[in-house]
Amino acid sequence: MKLWWPHCETLIASLMFYRDTGEERFLDWFEKTADYVKQHFADPEYGEWFGYLRRDGLPTQPPCKGSTFKGPFHVPRCLILLDQMMDEIEAAW
Repeated sequence: MKLWWPHCETLIASLMFYRDTGEERFLDWFEKTADYVKQHFADPEYGEWFGYLRRDGLPTQPPCKGSTFKGPFHVPRCLILLDQMMDEIEAAW
C-alpha cells in the first residue's frame, strides 16, 4: 500500500532541499511527487486526500480519507509548509 503521510513528507523535504541548495534534482523530485499526489491521492470530486492507495495507485476499497491514524495533521501541515517555502523561494529570486 501507499500511504498519504510519506508523500506529504517527501513533498516537504524535497522542496526544502531545493530551497536550501538550489539543486534542480530536488525540484524534480518535488514535481514528480506532486504530480503523483495530484493524480492519485487527491480527490477532485469531494476534496481531501485518500489515505491509502493500492500498489496500482487506486484507492483502497472502501476508500478512506479519515481514520484513527489519518486525521487533520499531515495534509494541512504539508500544504502550509509548501506555501511558506514557495514564498521564500520566490523572494530569493
